[in-house]
Amino acid sequence: MSSVQTPDPNPGWLSEEELHQIRQRLPILYVEAVPVRTDGMGIVTEVGVLLRASPEGSMSRMLVSGRVMYGESLRTALFRHLEKDLGPMAFPQLPPSPVPFQVAEYFPLPGSSVYTDSRQHAVSLAYVVPVTGTCDPRQDALELTWLTPHQAASAEVADEMEGGRGALLRSALASVGALQ
Repeated sequence: MSSVQTPDPNPGWLSEEELHQIRQRLPILYVEAVPVRTDGMGIVTEVGVLLRASPEGSMSRMLVSGRVMYGESLRTALFRHLEKDLGPMAFPQLPPSPVPFQVAEYFPLPGSSVYTDSRQHAVSLAYVVPVTGTCDPRQDALELTWLTPHQAASAEVADEMEGGRGALLRSALASVGALQ
């Protein structure tokens, strides 16, 4: 009697156990996005930062982010995470080229980089993405706060972000000329 296995409908997903094991052995690829609103000239007027509560009850600010699945293009991963975190009516305007403004390398041990992630060694491709629609935060985000570029680059906002993402946010703003 032969057994026929049904193919996994989501072959890019890992179980929590598999993900934990892989995180201990390999860098994981992520995309991160800084959602922005722009004026008619393409100047950034507002920056979106998500607010989330951890399972322990602490609050922090975060950017749109998530893993790139096996076989998934960067564009598809970026769009998927923007829609997942901001809602289907956000209408992100993905860049014509998938070249990030920065590659951020997160290490599990503080001091190796300005970017840290206690769970893993991760490499993140970071993008600034204009959104034109209505944002309705989802998943573990409680709200999306729109800040001016000056507010978003402040030390107060950086202090509310984990793993050095405040530095990544300032780098994003610098990359689009929003820090004057």
